[in-house]
Amino acid sequence: MNTNFFSLVTQLDFTGNLNISIQKATDNNWIVSVLLQNNECGDDAKNRIPPLNLRGTAEDLDNGFFENIAQPIQSASYLMVNMDAFMVQLEEAKKHSAMEKQNADKESKAKEEKEKKYKDAMKKAEDLESESKFKDAWSALPKASEYPEYSKEILEKQEAYEKEFAPNLFTS
Repeated sequence: MNTNFFSLVTQLDFTGNLNISIQKATDNNWIVSVLLQNNECGDDAKNRIPPLNLRGTAEDLDNGFFENIAQPIQSASYLMVNMDAFMVQLEEAKKHSAMEKQNADKESKAKEEKEKKYKDAMKKAEDLESESKFKDAWSALPKASEYPEYSKEILEKQEAYEKEFAPNLFTS
């Protein structure tokens, strides 16, 4: 007896385990159940794919078995492979989203902290200025290089303080 069953199974394009169950229904009829399982797929929806059930005589099944299972098996395989790829991409997107949010939060906090340091330094300088401690006020000012967005304001304050604590010999 010579069969080509496994040669035909090889021609099916699928990923996973192909489970074939054969049951005798009556004297002349058979029930063949074909179920594709892919354990690599992480989506539980794969469990909702029903088995393909074929009924017929031995001659009917010999003549049309592979023609009837090829397309459904390939479709199920494609679906499960794509479900798995989707789940992997979804997890990556979640991680990326969380990382992006965390990075944005860090940048926001860093900007707020920098802004607070600037305001605190300016307040300290103004307090020292009100006590006529111009050299200390000048020293308390933030560095213009660290706060380029406020450099004009910082430089103007420095000039104003310098006029108070360093008299110019060439002006009256």
